[in-house]
Amino acid sequence: MQVPRLCIGLASMCLFVSAAPPTCYSRILSLSQEIMDSFRSLQTSEPLEPCVEMLPKLYLDIHNYCILTKMRNFIASPKCRKVPQVGALKDKVRSLYIIMNSFCRRDLVFLTDDCVALENATQSLTDPVEIQS
Repeated sequence: MQVPRLCIGLASMCLFVSAAPPTCYSRILSLSQEIMDSFRSLQTSEPLEPCVEMLPKLYLDIHNYCILTKMRNFIASPKCRKVPQVGALKDKVRSLYIIMNSFCRRDLVFLTDDCVALENATQSLTDPVEIQS
């Protein structure tokens, strides 16, 4: 009788215990995805405030070195005092910038520095990348 209870207890404990702490890379990846989702929902919400329309395009490729400049420009863009979602979005972008530039600086590997790719991005972070052969 004790063995099934013990097994159930151990199994339920395993559900609550994380296998490994999040790495810098996984934290940056999840936060960038969260920012992209927030930006998309802000752009599609109605009614669209004029200041929201003035925000620069935001595409975050964490493997592109130009992302740091892109985030600085986004944070410095004019404020939308009437739209609290914009303030929250800028706070998330600021957090990502700090994490990338301070805490995880040595852990990151930038594969490109193509700034034009961040301006003309059509894929989201979750879309598969097609490899041309």
